[in-house]
Amino acid sequence: MIVKTLPVEQAVGKKISHDLTLIDPETGFKGARFRRGHVIAEDDVPLLRRMGKCNIPFLEFSPDELHEDEAALLLGERMRGAGLELRGPEEGKCTLVAVRDGLLLFSDNDIDFINDDPDWLFTTRPNKTPVTKGMAAAAFRIGPLSMERSRVNRARNASPISVLPWSPLPAALVTTGREIFEGTVRDTFLPKLRKKLDVYGAPFLGQTLCPDDRDSILGAAAAWFEKGARVIICTGGMSVDADDLTPGAIEAMCDEVVFRRIPVIPGANLMLARRGEVFVLGVPASAVFFERTSLDMVLDRLYAGIPPSGAEVRRWGKGGLCRNCVSCSYPGCAFSSRS
Repeated sequence: MIVKTLPVEQAVGKKISHDLTLIDPETGFKGARFRRGHVIAEDDVPLLRRMGKCNIPFLEFSPDELHEDEAALLLGERMRGAGLELRGPEEGKCTLVAVRDGLLLFSDNDIDFINDDPDWLFTTRPNKTPVTKGMAAAAFRIGPLSMERSRVNRARNASPISVLPWSPLPAALVTTGREIFEGTVRDTFLPKLRKKLDVYGAPFLGQTLCPDDRDSILGAAAAWFEKGARVIICTGGMSVDADDLTPGAIEAMCDEVVFRRIPVIPGANLMLARRGEVFVLGVPASAVFFERTSLDMVLDRLYAGIPPSGAEVRRWGKGGLCRNCVSCSYPGCAFSSRS
């Protein structure tokens, strides 16, 4: 790339080679005030000087080089998968924006692969987490004003990012506990669950209350199997006391236990099992007290159609401590707690 620089007054009548950025703390504006291809007019000179542009560079590219915008656009077109739209380029930057609600999905290794080139700056929201329509899922730019075609082609070997849509799997709730079954304690989890299911557009089939009795739990779940539930959520009785019979009942009714506990707090005693195409969850009491627990992480995966394996869940301990607040005094956040 050859750069020819002219004083701003001598640049009048010439086309700008790249976006010129205005940063105005008083108005809060930061962005391209003059876009690539703009022909500088006499009236532009005072503003350009206020922007600190006393000299204007003009760029000449060799055949094996691409302008920053062209490079960013080529990578953006490659990385835009299903459920995303590409916005930009501006100042060598593109953004991938969700066009539907769902679960963000990409290859961690591929994002690292792009960023191995220090002139690419590619950043995303956390992998396999929910995004909503209109939310920026990823943004990227290149540092210099140009890039060799070979480096752009290398980056385009990465696989696209996508947003998986939610699948509206019908769900049912089996609530265990003699105190709730007999009406001495009011169940407060049901409204929380209904709110969670609304996010996925999932129909709620109903709730069954059971005492702490294995046969009752099995019978309640069997009824929901027959009624077409694809997700059965069992709450209560998930710890290690004598009356905690839910894990054994889930194991008896299912073909496979995916995992029995999960290294995420709150919600370490979460259980996931499968019977055919139906998922059965055993949910600990922490889901009643916190808005977001390990349950939400697993529900996101089930309703996106990519259920986690037991081996994957074992790796969730990194960053799995209390996602509800910066500091929390609730004893369930201590690793010694059984919740």
